[in-house]
Amino acid sequence: MTQGPLNQTSNPLDVAIEGNGFFQVQMPNGTIAYTRAGQFGLNNQGTMVTANGDPLIPTITIPANATAVTITQYGVVNATLAGQQNPSQLGQIQLATFPNPGGLESMGSNLLQPTLSSGDAVLDNPGGSEGLGTLQQGYLENSNVDVVSMFVQMVLAQRAYEANSKVVKAADDMYSQVNNMTH
Repeated sequence: MTQGPLNQTSNPLDVAIEGNGFFQVQMPNGTIAYTRAGQFGLNNQGTMVTANGDPLIPTITIPANATAVTITQYGVVNATLAGQQNPSQLGQIQLATFPNPGGLESMGSNLLQPTLSSGDAVLDNPGGSEGLGTLQQGYLENSNVDVVSMFVQMVLAQRAYEANSKVVKAADDMYSQVNNMTH
């Protein structure tokens, strides 16, 4: 649940959360899932969707004649429409947080679902009073896994296993010798 580094992209619909919070997405079965993966695109109706085609909640539809889309750090989505000077506000992205985010259950594909231990979702605008992070348009959050430290941890675990295995073998040899002495 720690923040990963942000990576700049050229897609105006890529949105990274800088800080706490999750995007809400509508699953095909009608349930709501949560994700930090902000690689959004548009479906054939112009609705902002995830890479899997799941719509963002609240639903934001971008007209086909939009020439530029901006997403503020507080989640306001604006678009400049062809033939208009001033941008039009299309919607507001909301984020969700949980009393215990570590209790969320992974559904695969970067999606999470709430459990009894995570608690219910608390919704607010990015940068709002609930302590939610802000949005960065044109960025994606990279993985927060540090490969080098994970590899070091794996080697340490393997060495500890080998050491324990040798202790068990030595104890087994000692018990075997003790049993042979009594005969």
